[in-house]
Amino acid sequence: MAKRQDRVELKGSARAALPGGQDVGPADPNQQIEVSVLLRRGSKPDEYPSAAEMGAGLPRERKYLSREEFARQHGASTADLEKIRAFAAQYGLKIVNEDRARRIVKLGGTVQAFNDAFGVNLRRYQHSSGAFRCRTGSLTIPAELESVVEGVFGLDNRLQAKPHFRLRRRKPNAQAAAVSYSPLQVARAYGFPSGATGAGQCIAVIELGGGYSAADLDSFFSNLGISTPKVTAVSVDGAANSPTGDPNGPDGEVELDIEVAGAIAPGAQIAAYFAPNTDQGFIDAVTTAVQDATLKPSIVSISWGGPEDSWTEQSRNALNSACQDASTMGVTVLVASGDDGASDGSTNGTPTVDFPAASPYVVGCGGTKLTISGTAIGSEQVWNELSANEGATGGGISEVFALPSYQHSANVPKAPNGFVGRGVPDVAGDADPETGYNVVVDGQPAVIGGTSAVAPLWAGLLALINQTLGANVGYVNPLLYSTAAGATFHDITSGNNGDYSAGPGWDACTGLGSPNGSALLATLRSK
Repeated sequence: MAKRQDRVELKGSARAALPGGQDVGPADPNQQIEVSVLLRRGSKPDEYPSAAEMGAGLPRERKYLSREEFARQHGASTADLEKIRAFAAQYGLKIVNEDRARRIVKLGGTVQAFNDAFGVNLRRYQHSSGAFRCRTGSLTIPAELESVVEGVFGLDNRLQAKPHFRLRRRKPNAQAAAVSYSPLQVARAYGFPSGATGAGQCIAVIELGGGYSAADLDSFFSNLGISTPKVTAVSVDGAANSPTGDPNGPDGEVELDIEVAGAIAPGAQIAAYFAPNTDQGFIDAVTTAVQDATLKPSIVSISWGGPEDSWTEQSRNALNSACQDASTMGVTVLVASGDDGASDGSTNGTPTVDFPAASPYVVGCGGTKLTISGTAIGSEQVWNELSANEGATGGGISEVFALPSYQHSANVPKAPNGFVGRGVPDVAGDADPETGYNVVVDGQPAVIGGTSAVAPLWAGLLALINQTLGANVGYVNPLLYSTAAGATFHDITSGNNGDYSAGPGWDACTGLGSPNGSALLATLRSK
């Protein structure tokens, strides 16, 4: 430990105390834990594809990197891996796993060893949601690793995100006005293309808790007259498909994701990546899905998130980087924009956008209240049931991520702090639990809404489009905005989410609008 004194602060690692938590003493110094260390890309910045390059041309004209090519060109370098090995040995840590493509080295050791290695004081916290190992302040690392290490995750295991779904509550006075639909009815109303099943595609769903049962899936798909799609559970960081038996819990999220995406694209394989609900688990799940060279997801659907300011800078940067990497490989990432209106459930008193929906490399998915007449849209407006405690679509302006080039003509307002930021969402779909989706959860029929339903709905649509085009749409955001003037979207002009109102064109409630699926296919094929 001769160079221990020659240390620097790890940029972006500052962490506040757990809100509402009580410090009850030091963490057990002998407890064994595993920590993910994210390394820089092995390539130089000018060797990495720019956003303009990734978003240029129609999908069939693009040249994506294979996962093997990505790992070879942009994965962690041998020299950087050697530096981390030496660092681990210096502090008595073991190398649990090295993943060059994901740029993540998993280290194992005692709490005390990690306290020493990263200049931290891990503490035990009690909170209404459980007991956690937490830290405050910034991490430090040896000066020679300053340009090598981009993030360290897993020292602190507080909950990071929540699922964005809403199980319809029983409201006797409002039941007469409530309706519900199968995903197929919603797809027909939105004009999803026929003649495709999503065959040859793999849709990844990221899950930070709960699980599904084969019996539930069989029951749901049998009711629709559809064969149950192939569903594979992938364990990340020791988590697994573990149904809780409580439809109000994360099971509702997991089964909603699988059932909506699977109903739209029954020929696609669905891979559910289960990880712990921590920043480490979230990052490891997304990077695992994006870089999975076996199942090869072409679409990643994420229905979990939290207020942008509830993340550390290093966590936001790591997830944003993973979504950027997905773009180079033709993988589309779809993220729910939140279910608590413009505040996103934050208590800071100002509109707050949800992350990771705020990443410029994902398609942010907002919510509407959809009424279907026959097989077509009868009416559609912004989902806002806040007065009835039934939630509202998230949406707003990032105070972290700058306005991307594809939104330069979208008239995105400034963020509350004056920052010229990324606007959320990009697209929308039915999400109001009062016009929700008929699903099966924990053995029982249920009606669920939330922007959680919109991400897998769009995932299913893009699986159909990918199959039909014979090419992945990949980083589709620039194409979505360039087509917005046509008939590609149903523009939502009525309603608000608390602080933002819908209007012609893009807005911070429903983005560009809900999809006209066949028109979007035609545009992506021939524009």
